[in-house]
This record gives sequence, C-alpha cells and structure tokens, in this order.
Amino acid sequence: MPNTEQMIDTHCHLDFPDFDPDRGAVLESCCQHGVFDIIVPAVSADTWRRTREICQDRHTSLGQLRLHLALGLHPLFIDQHQPQHLSELDHLIAQHRPVAIGEIGLDFHRIGKRAVNDPDKQLAFFDKQLMIAKQHALPVIIHNRKAHDPCLSLLAQTGLSGGIIHAFNGSIQQAQRYIDLGFLLGFGGMLTFTRSRKLRELARQLPLDTIVLETDAPDMTVSAHHGERNSPAYLHFVRDTLAEIKQVSPAEVARVTTNNVRRVFALHTTDTPTD
Repeated sequence: MPNTEQMIDTHCHLDFPDFDPDRGAVLESCCQHGVFDIIVPAVSADTWRRTREICQDRHTSLGQLRLHLALGLHPLFIDQHQPQHLSELDHLIAQHRPVAIGEIGLDFHRIGKRAVNDPDKQLAFFDKQLMIAKQHALPVIIHNRKAHDPCLSLLAQTGLSGGIIHAFNGSIQQAQRYIDLGFLLGFGGMLTFTRSRKLRELARQLPLDTIVLETDAPDMTVSAHHGERNSPAYLHFVRDTLAEIKQVSPAEVARVTTNNVRRVFALHTTDTPTD
C-alpha cells in the first residue's frame, strides 16, 4: 500500500521466538507498509544477547530497516531478575549505547485473588533502572499496569528527561502528569477495536504531539487480525484509526508521531545499533 510518510514502531518484541520462522518476511512486509524503524525492548538479562543480535542492521529489498535496541528488566519477569543484573545492565549500556532503557516498570495487576507479584522488588528494580537511565542520559520505555501513582512518584523524584509510557490506558489527568514529566504516550492495537471507547476518547483529547505509535507485537494485535500473531507491519492500522479519531490525514499522524519519537529518543535516520 502506498505511504507518504515513514513510521516508527516504538514497541515491538521482534526478538521473541514467535518471529523465528519468518522474521525476514515480517521485515519485508514492514517496509511495504511504511515502517522503516522499530524499537525492540529487551525484557530480561538472559535475552539481552539475543535482542542485541536481532537488532543488527537489516536490509530488505526496499532498503534498510533500522532496529533500535533498548535494554531493561521487565516487571513481569521479576522472579528472574537478580541484583547482579543491574550492574550488568549498566555495563552493557556503556558498551552498546541502546536508544533507551526498557522495557521496565511496574505491574500491580491482579487476577482474581492472586497477589501482586513481589511489589517491593518491582519498585526496587524500577527505581534502580531509572537511576541507571539518568546516569546514562537515556530515555525509558515504561510498562505500567495498575501502578500509575507509584510510577509517577518515582519519575518525579528521579528527574528523568522522558521516554514512553507503553500501552497507556490511564486517565486524562494521569496522562497530563506524564506529559509534564516529558513523556510520550504509546497507543497500539487496542485502539483499533470499536469497543475501546474509553481509550479512543483519551486519544481524541490528547494533543497529537504527545502520542507515539506501537504494536507490542507479537501481542496485542489489531482488530483486523484478531486472534492472530501481531506484527509490526500492522502499524498502519493504528495510524489510520488514530487519524480517524483525530480527524486528520494518516500522513499527518505518521509525520507527527515520527517526529515525536525522534525528539524524545534523539533518534536519527543514520542511527545504527552497535555490535
């Protein structure tokens, strides 16, 4: 399909085994649909090497597709994280200079009567990774479920220069607090479902210069591919839905959201991952 503006998928786990059978074909499809930059956030120490290797320069028949590395310790894998992983993270950042620290954050979501998974350890690891990001002057990619108040409190104390709140679904008031701290808000596949009325209204209210596009592939797919593996090549569905909600052209959404990412992540077309 024709595209007048290139897009950036700000959150795609392209390193996950789900893409092992056809990663090259997925990348070709991305270029065909206007996605030439993808940020790939790591989730645990035992996947950092794999993520780095996946993020080497990729060339397709339509040109170079840039995969940008982010390194972090995801809260959903808190049981796997050890104190030494923090010092390893600090060392790898200095060595490989990722575009961000992520995916990090807090997940206080409960299912039934299940307790939150070690909230104290989550808070400790989140705080320490925020400090590492500040020391290296890097933005962060934050996963947050049911923990906006403690997240906002830690961000305000740390004084970071910003980043992205991945898959944001909080209130307009919480959104403004993140924006005031220099953060962009990520919108993905859930926006494409007509039943996501609250999320769509939030997107309508927010200025376009505070929003970025994401897929979270292989998870959280778009409505047109419900029940299937998500793909970064589906980012145009999010772009088009946001354009409809905001009553602007898809090209305008692509242009502004891409500029938003480049501004906060200091991302340039010449950026390439390091070995």
